[in-house]
Amino acid sequence: MIDFKKPKILNVNDIARSRLFNIQSVDLEFSNGVKRVYERMKPSNREAVLIIPVIGEELVLIREYAVGIEQYELGFPKGAIDAGESVFEAANRELKEEIGFGAGKFELLTKLTMAPSYFSSKMNIVIAQDLYPECLEGDEPEPLVQIRWPISDMMSLLDHSDFNEARNVSALFLAQRYLQAKNNGRG
Repeated sequence: MIDFKKPKILNVNDIARSRLFNIQSVDLEFSNGVKRVYERMKPSNREAVLIIPVIGEELVLIREYAVGIEQYELGFPKGAIDAGESVFEAANRELKEEIGFGAGKFELLTKLTMAPSYFSSKMNIVIAQDLYPECLEGDEPEPLVQIRWPISDMMSLLDHSDFNEARNVSALFLAQRYLQAKNNGRG
């Protein structure tokens, strides 16, 4: 394996700020002497959670408006982890807010980075089982449409015209691996 020497950060400046984002300019010098200016979102330790809810032999998805692509997208419940919350506490809160269920069992499948060239964000991918009805009021501007999808046909979600978001696709593959291992007696 090649041992890479990280570039030296020469300077960091905040160059733009909105209600949600703080953009930085980062002056770098690479080990070969080449200098470049990169832009990134200001790093944060705040993480998020994406939950794959399982009820019986079905996955529970939601249809939610995605302003970045200006259309509704089918995917799994997700949201930010609030200060002081564990991954599983945040997952349970988001489930209650977005699909009206809590869960008795959670398993962390992995933690993914998202566009690491620009963001320091991490997404915890969690599978939720032993669901029970319980609602909390969320921050969504409209009720989220719940879609039940058979686990036996879960990979056909990849052919669905509005199931495109990379975190959801990754979560689907992780869920498939987890559920297969569980069914084969390894989970």
